[in-house]
Amino acid sequence: MPEEELSPEEIKLIDKFNLFRIKGRDKRGRKILRIIGKHFPARSLSVDVLKKYLEAKVFPKLERPFVVVYVHTDVQKSENFPGISHLRSVYDAIPVNVKQNLEAVYFVHPDLQSRIFLATFGRFIFTGGLYAKLKYVSRLGYLWDHVKRNEIEIPEFVYDHDEDLEYRPMMDYGLESDHPRVYDAPVVDSSVAMYSMRCIS
Repeated sequence: MPEEELSPEEIKLIDKFNLFRIKGRDKRGRKILRIIGKHFPARSLSVDVLKKYLEAKVFPKLERPFVVVYVHTDVQKSENFPGISHLRSVYDAIPVNVKQNLEAVYFVHPDLQSRIFLATFGRFIFTGGLYAKLKYVSRLGYLWDHVKRNEIEIPEFVYDHDEDLEYRPMMDYGLESDHPRVYDAPVVDSSVAMYSMRCIS
């Protein structure tokens, strides 16, 4: 039987989440696919529907070299993480030409758990060299080394979290809670914090 197409209601639902957006180019002229992890409704969106949406609305627009800016800010495992098997299923559904066109994944605001997870499972889930294209970006300032600010829309809560990290850099390592905010704490040099050497071209 032929695979069912997405219904207009399903398309409208996913569009409402503002999870995926293709807009702008990085400093090397490559298209940007922005993904906001916090907006991923893992509990209410089935993987099959997600795959059909990507096939219909996202993959056809990625016929040339592109980069992904994945924003991990405020992602909660219980709310926004679909699971290892589902991630692998989505990755396997990506057409070969799209995988070949993907040249970098900028992982903004990685926490300790995501780093450990990717170090453990990344090569298993993302075969074919994608794991090597992953670049951790612990501060938005580092992202601007690769992407012009006016080329990508970043939600306000991401800027707020970035400011928190400047005042409380131990949050990068999972050693300090991100609540409540403390703005009168002494500033600690965070230049050594978590910016992967893989980000250096």
